[in-house]
Amino acid sequence: MSGPAFTESVVEQAALAWLESLGYAVLAGPEIAPGEPQAERGDYRQVVLERRLRQALERLNPKLSSDVLEEAYRKLTRPESPSLVANNRTVHKYLVEGVPVEYPRADGSIASDAARVLDFDDIENNDFLAVSQFTVVEDHRERRADIVLFVNGLPLAVIELKNAAAGATIWSAFTQLQTYEQEIPSLFTFNEALVISDGVEARIGTLTADRERFMPWRTIEGEDLADTRRSEERRVGKECRSRWSPYH
Repeated sequence: MSGPAFTESVVEQAALAWLESLGYAVLAGPEIAPGEPQAERGDYRQVVLERRLRQALERLNPKLSSDVLEEAYRKLTRPESPSLVANNRTVHKYLVEGVPVEYPRADGSIASDAARVLDFDDIENNDFLAVSQFTVVEDHRERRADIVLFVNGLPLAVIELKNAAAGATIWSAFTQLQTYEQEIPSLFTFNEALVISDGVEARIGTLTADRERFMPWRTIEGEDLADTRRSEERRVGKECRSRWSPYH
């Protein structure tokens, strides 16, 4: 008797199971879609999960007022450049250094501070969520990413999957991500990692990386080879939670 067919959905469910074992909450895109009882965004143009981001800003910046946190939220979610790459660099700086904000002191002078977006010291103090089949609509184009990884409500990683048994390769997934970058760029403003996989092979890259720069996963430090007894996809998934950015 033959076993179950190896399909793209099998790869997706395996990836979600691994992510869940690492501490990610896992939800299906249709569950949190606009209009649903558990909706987490007002319409399909929104790529940030507002409630989760606002809660994170409050949790990580208890000394900042609500007005200051609102300024931080606005700066973070509304980068002003027409260039996707420029906006991505700005957001990356905010993630690493905090969002610059100002507020009046009691004596009338102006104080400067940085609102933290991520907790690098206590990883458990962040909200990790993996969403499958995440639909985005932009400029009348509707696209659906296989898996989006959110940290504190921000879509920091996108995973695109293909089925090797059907003749697709990881480079088919790479091409699809390039199309998404052109057609739904708002999803990639906050992006720190792009992952492509067919369930056996996996590569990881960044927003500006060409095909040659999408590399097999090694280790966080890059000094030793990752465990070759495990699939590349699983190794990549494990480290995506531990490593915040390819630039660190």
